[in-house]
Parts: sequence; structure tokens; C-alpha cells
Amino acid sequence: MKLRNSFQAHISVVLALLLLVVIASVYLAVKAATITAASDQSEEQLKTGTRVIESFFELRGRRIQYGLNWLTNDSDFRAATMDGSPQKILHALQEFEPNIRGSELFVLDLQGKIITSTLKNLPAGEVFPYAHALKLARRNSQTMTIGVLDGLPYMLVQGVVQAPLPVVRVVSGMAMDSAFAEELSALSNLEVSFIALKNGQFGPLSSSQPQAMSADIEHYLRTHTQGGAAHFTEYEQQRFLGQMIQMANSGDPENGQVLAFLQSPLDRAMQAFSSLDRKFLWISIAALLASLLGALCLAREVSRPVSLLAEAAQRIGRGDYQTPVALKRRDELGFLAKAINTMQSGIAEREQQLAHNALHDTLTGLPNRALVMERLGSSISSRRRVVIIYLGIENYRLINEHFGPAGVDLIMCETSQVLRDSLHQGSTAARITGNEFLLLLENTDIDAGVAMADRLYARLSRPLSIDGHDAELEVCMGLTVYPGNGHSPEELIRRAGIARRDAAMLPGYLQVYQQDRDLAHQRQIQLIRDLRRAADNGELFLHYQPKLDLSTELVQQAEALLRWQHPAFGQVSPAEFIPLAERTGSMNGLTDWVIEESIRQVREWNQRGLHLQLSINISADDLLAEDLSVKVGSLLKRYNVAAQQFIFEITESAVMRDPEHSLKVLQGLRDMGVSLSVDDFGTGYSSLAHLKRLPVQELKIDQSFIRNLDEASEDAVIVRSTIEMSHSLGLKVVAEGVEYQHSLDLLKRWGCDTAQGYLIGRPMDAVAFEAWMSNVKAIA
Repeated sequence: MKLRNSFQAHISVVLALLLLVVIASVYLAVKAATITAASDQSEEQLKTGTRVIESFFELRGRRIQYGLNWLTNDSDFRAATMDGSPQKILHALQEFEPNIRGSELFVLDLQGKIITSTLKNLPAGEVFPYAHALKLARRNSQTMTIGVLDGLPYMLVQGVVQAPLPVVRVVSGMAMDSAFAEELSALSNLEVSFIALKNGQFGPLSSSQPQAMSADIEHYLRTHTQGGAAHFTEYEQQRFLGQMIQMANSGDPENGQVLAFLQSPLDRAMQAFSSLDRKFLWISIAALLASLLGALCLAREVSRPVSLLAEAAQRIGRGDYQTPVALKRRDELGFLAKAINTMQSGIAEREQQLAHNALHDTLTGLPNRALVMERLGSSISSRRRVVIIYLGIENYRLINEHFGPAGVDLIMCETSQVLRDSLHQGSTAARITGNEFLLLLENTDIDAGVAMADRLYARLSRPLSIDGHDAELEVCMGLTVYPGNGHSPEELIRRAGIARRDAAMLPGYLQVYQQDRDLAHQRQIQLIRDLRRAADNGELFLHYQPKLDLSTELVQQAEALLRWQHPAFGQVSPAEFIPLAERTGSMNGLTDWVIEESIRQVREWNQRGLHLQLSINISADDLLAEDLSVKVGSLLKRYNVAAQQFIFEITESAVMRDPEHSLKVLQGLRDMGVSLSVDDFGTGYSSLAHLKRLPVQELKIDQSFIRNLDEASEDAVIVRSTIEMSHSLGLKVVAEGVEYQHSLDLLKRWGCDTAQGYLIGRPMDAVAFEAWMSNVKAIA
């Protein structure tokens, strides 16, 4: 009952909330539409009112002009102006009151000076400020000019007394005061405000708005003198759509400007939609109540079959798969009931399958790590002798790259079948990772375990055919024995894994766990972890080994060699930490540090007058990077060092990982000016045929051919032939590992270009190398 009631409430609440959201969204949309419509209406009213005001100004100007024409044609006034007496002119003006009543009148001479004026602040004798502007307006057939007089805006209209030539000019100025603004407001249905600005000073505000709004409107006009597009404003909780217009057209900024502020009341337009809002609100409330009643009925109808289905689910959860759900309906709930009944019949089978899958590898069907750990623990508890073989496929990633996931799956299945066929009754083969297997040989000694490993290797080394192509597996195995190598499953498997990794790094395919290899393994783990932070912690430094030019007997080159001073293990050999860096992906960071430190050191030596060409070793990971040449170019530019002062040494095996990309990177370095050298020539894939493809200038013969070089040895034939053929290809030759004088003499005789080794100089830090170079120069 609780379930049904809560489900009913849930449906009711969800539907009510959904409807509430929909109605609120519609209401807000309608509200936004009404506001937009009101805004559009106000904006249109603002435009219409603006046109009405413009027409009003034109009509008022014509009316004043009509009055001035009467005045200038009046005989008494004409006589007074021809007499020229200011008193007579003023008297004639006072006697004449046509349509220009309420205006200020100014009589000007032909030069624009005031003869008489009805405005006290513009006395006779002064030049009328808008004399020139009125003259220009008359020439352009304009009726009026708007200007600023005595701090107030005025409409200025000019007439001329002619007899028959012009005698005087008469100007009528109508003040654009609050009464004028109210008259405009009545005609345009807009609120109108005027303010004058002259010499940086604002005049009083003339507005049709109430006095309470004057301060806000005046502040707005003072801060927005440039005019602009229509915008919304709010005063005294009333909203307006307003637009400011600059009205002064005197043509002279010093005569001031008149700002007109036109406002269309927005609330007045909104009143037309208020009844619509109230009606829509009542409709929304009614729809919400009706929908809530419908939701309650729907929830009551749905909750009963749902309760039955919930009870069935609880039975299935308790493990009862026999009682069916009795619900005869033809809708989705009836279909769900049938589906639950069908599900019950298959759950038992799936539970058995899941139990099997939890302990077995889904691809091969072999036991997984959990099951093999359980079986090994059982053997240890029973004190049975067990040989553990940890088998790994080393070229797993390469196979994946060439044949894809489908090819890898096929190989894993073939390998699993080989393991099944090879094991005796009671032994276990398990797949514990993607490319690693574990074999438990029960009641077996170490000799039988090694023999089993040999048989497995022989079978797994045979080529497998995948899509018509042969794939050869590189298999390495590590072997431990209980009780000799440990007393817990975790310890035995971990040590078997250590032995497998040793097998991968040493000749052969099988290694039996050696005592104390855990310490070496822990040291490797510590070095791998600390190597990532070695540069940041200041533990890395460079040694520099000189290289002798055999033709000039001068040292003009050196090689930068990376060293690591570990805080716990002391100085770690590059032969130990460089392979770890290559294996764990830390090589790029080390190379970046070496390149920058080498460039910085060369700059420092250049500043001290020591100019050398420095060799830097580049790994295979560096050649696979996209931005090696970009980083090198940036560092050379930052330290202001020439690219010609550097030689990058690469091995051809590194190039062969991705030849096309590597050649592109090398060509970029060569185009920059960096010299390139092939390092360790003769120890890997290197051949003179491959050298034709590489943009290199130098070849470095590996020290294994040079260290014990003797004229009668086989190494002598190889070295001499290499020098001759390299010279024929235009390559210079460097011999490293020179330790004896007779070896150096042979290299000179055969035409070797450069020698490097302990006989010339050992690797030294920067200070010692600089001192060594000074001594060499002093001896020379």
C-alpha cells in the first residue's frame, strides 16, 4: 500500500510540476511578447510623435513668419525703422501686436547689431548671436533657427524691412519653455523636455513632465549630450521609451545647443494587455487543477499493476524464480509482466554463466587471475610443490598495430590452446592480463618446469598465419618454485613477474628467479619514479668529452653526456637510467632538458670566447615527437646561439621505427642548420645503403670496433673499409672509444676525421672542461 501511495504521489507531483513548468513557460513567453508589443507600440508612437513635433515646429515657424511679414509691411513700423530712432522703433513694436504675441523681438541693422530689443539681457548695441545663422537660413530658404538666448532655448524667425532696399532685420524669438513643452506634449502624445547648453553651462529645464521628475531628467540630459537611439528609462516607478535630439542648428558651436528629450510612456501601452494577463492566469490555474485530478486518477490506475510487478521483483531478488506474475493486461504493463516471467526462466542459467565468467577469461575461457590465485593458495595450504611459469608475449603491441584487435584475439586463442594441450592433468593455465599468462605445474620440480618451458617455447615460436601473413611471437618466461621462492601466492607471482622482465632484457627467453632480485626490482621502481622529477630537483647535470680533429690536431668539438646524481643512490650510470627512461616514456623530458642546458652552456662559452661544436644524443622517442625542430628553433632564438654549433646524434634503429616521420623531423633540423650524425654505427641495422636516405653529414663508428683496434685484427678491416666508403659518400667519420696511442695513429693513417675517447680526454663538468681547454691551448 505504501508503494502504491508513494508511486501515486510521485506521478501526481511529476505531472503537476511538468504542467506548472509548461504553463509558466507559456505565461512568460506571452508576457515577453506583450512587453515586446508594448515596446514596439511605444517606439512607433515615439516616431510618430517626433514627426508631429517636427511639423509643429515648421507650422509655428511659418505662423511667426506670417506675423513678421505683417510687422515689416506696417507703414508706422516702416517709417520708424527708416527714421532709425530706437525709441520710435520700440514704440512702433509696442503698438503692433499681431500673431507674434508672446515672442521676444529684436530689430537689427544690416550688420547684425541690435537696434532695439525686448529681451533685457540682449541690449542695444550688441551683435545679435544668431545674426549670421539667420542670414544663412534665409539664403537656404529655411523658416527658422533654434538657438540659446539668456540660457533658454528659442525659436528664431527673421523678417526684413525693405524700402525698397533692406533697411533693418527683425527677429522674433519664441521661448521653448514649459508651456511650449506642454503644448507639444498635447499634440504629439509624448512627454517633451528641453534644456539649453552654452559655454559648458546648462540652462533651466523646460518639461511637460511633473516637477518630481525634473531632477532625474535634468541629470540624464546633462550626462547624455550626444543624443542617440531610442532607449528605456525609469522615473518615479514609471517606465518610458525615450530619445534625445540635438535641435540647435545655428552652425556655430559657440552659440550653444538645444537638447530635446522625447518620452513615450510604456506603462500606458502595457495597460492594454493587463486584462489578457489576468485571463491567462485564471485559465492556467484551471488547467493545473484539472490536470492534477487527471494525474491522481492515472496514478491510481497505474499503481496497482506496478505493485504486483514490484512484489514479483522482490521474489526474484530472494531467489524465487518459480512463481509467475499473474497480470492479464494487453498494454505495456501486461507485456512487462510477460517479460518478467520470461526473465525468471533464464536468470538461473545466466547466474551460472556469470559465476563462470567471474573466474574465467571471456576470450580464451582460461581461468583468470582470481581463480589461479585461489588454486595456488590451495596448493600452498596443502604443501604441494608447485612450479609457476609467468609467460608474456613481448611483441603484443606490434602485433596489435599490424593485425588489429581481431588478429590479437586470434593469437591469444591460439596461445591458450597451446597451453591447454601442453599441460598435464591437475595443472592450470590462466590469462592474467592482455598479453600475460600464468601456469601452475602441480607436484613438479624445477627441472620439469624448465623442460615444460622449453616445449612451450618451441611450439609458440612457430609462425602463426593471420589473414595470409605470418606472425612470430616473442615469448619470455619467468619461473619460480614453491616453497623455494616464496610462501604466498602474491609473493610467488610477483617474483615470477620479475624473472620474466629479466628474461625480456637478457639473452634467451627464460629466467629462473634469482634470490635478492626483489632489491634490484625495488631499485628500478625507485629510479623510474624519481627520474620524472630529477630535472626539477636539480639532480641532472652534463659532462663534456672533447673530440679531436685529426687533421688539425685541435679540439673544436665536444659531446654532451647526461649524468644523474640521485639523492639516495648517488651517481647513477646512464647505462642504467637511460633504458628505464626509454621504457617508461620519460626520455622526451630528459632530452628537452639536455638540449636546453647544452644551448645555455654554449652561449656561456661563446661569451667567454670559447667557440665549440657540441654533440647531443637524440633518442627514438624524440624522433617520433611532432615538435622537436620547433622546440630546438625556439631555444636557439631565445639564447641567441647559431644552429651550426650543434650536432644531433641519432641511431639508425631509432629512425627505422617510423622512417617517414623520422626523416621529416631530421630534415627539419637539417634545414635549420643543425648537423646530424649516425651514432653507434655497425651495432644495429646500420648500413651504407640506409645512410643514403638520411640527411646526415657524419658517421660515428661504435667504440666496440675501436677500443682494441689493431692493424692485424678483423676490426681494422671493418673500420678502414667504413672510413673509405663513408668518405666516398661525402660523410665525415668519428671514432669513439680511442684509448691507446697506436689506435689513434692507425685512425690518422686511414684518414679518420675525428677521434673521441679517454686517450684524448675523459668526460668533465663544464668548469673542468673549460680549464682543460685552456691548458690545451696553452700547450699548443
